[in-house]
Amino acid sequence: MKRSLPEFYESMVENGDLNPDPAQRSILPELERVRRALENAPAAEPVKRGFFKRKIKPVEGVRGLYIWGGVGRGKSMLMDLFFGQTDVPKRRVHFHAFMQEVQGKLDDARRANTVDAMRPVAEEVAGSLRLLCFDEMQITDIADAMIVGRLFEALFERGVTIVTTSNRVPEDLYKNGLNRQLFLPFIGLIREKLDVYELASENDYRQNRLAGQQVYFTPAGREARTKMDALWDELTGGDHHGKLDIPVKGRTVEIPHFHNGVGRASFWDLCAQPLGPADYLAIADAVKVLLLDDIPLLSASNFNEAKRFVTLIDALYEAKVRLICSAADEPERLYVEGEGTFEFERTASRLREMQADGWAAEA
Repeated sequence: MKRSLPEFYESMVENGDLNPDPAQRSILPELERVRRALENAPAAEPVKRGFFKRKIKPVEGVRGLYIWGGVGRGKSMLMDLFFGQTDVPKRRVHFHAFMQEVQGKLDDARRANTVDAMRPVAEEVAGSLRLLCFDEMQITDIADAMIVGRLFEALFERGVTIVTTSNRVPEDLYKNGLNRQLFLPFIGLIREKLDVYELASENDYRQNRLAGQQVYFTPAGREARTKMDALWDELTGGDHHGKLDIPVKGRTVEIPHFHNGVGRASFWDLCAQPLGPADYLAIADAVKVLLLDDIPLLSASNFNEAKRFVTLIDALYEAKVRLICSAADEPERLYVEGEGTFEFERTASRLREMQADGWAAEA
């Protein structure tokens, strides 16, 4: 007989793969409820529509979950466990990446002069799915805010069950966003269709994993990259083949490597591109840990890149994003000549502060 999720969790604790956590244990019965209901639900029957027959999903899907809580509390780990043990047609995707995909499909439908662009997009997304799992639901872009309600309503109508994680309670989604009153019905839809649970663990496992670890490597080079690679593998569990496209005011900012809130990019990826404060704020909002490779020496010869780097660090610092990086030299010696050296002293100080154990947890 198949083990339940609580039983599977306890076996991982017994094997030393997990530390027992009461807050995580409290969520497991709800995830098990969804898993059992999905696996035991009857298959959809073909029904006649006009002259054609097509298979449709039941109108009523299994009631899903919205799990929210602070960074590093184990939401992604629980999602891993649930997703891996649920045997139905399913998909798991980061919410930012999903919305980027949907926006692209909508653009295609509009170019084809489709009367209701959302309908074919929802049908394509749902496909043969019964379960759709989202990591890190957060909404910062007005384009996403204006369509997400209709999209989710269409998915629910097609019997898709949604399980999602977020760092925010539903009422804080798109907080202070433009035209937020138009977004509020989506919060009501979440409350209607999903059970909302807080994962209120006292432990920040991601910070604990980095406790005592070196997070600033100099000089940048083969040895530094090897150490960065080791941390990257540890933080992502070796599953790091995806990227993250972040929509910002009609354009896209790319994090080349991304998994479950952990991003990785080079200095040149983020500071040699024509990015501005809004882009760096969006990056800081999307990632919880950033690995930044190959910060060079800065001077008048790369003044624009240096200015962008200062803006990036400010955004990461204010958002309490954990930074792991490799650099040509120590923070105080990165920018020692040319215009901007005085202003860089604050950045160097912040780079030092961000190396401290538990720094990001102080917020």
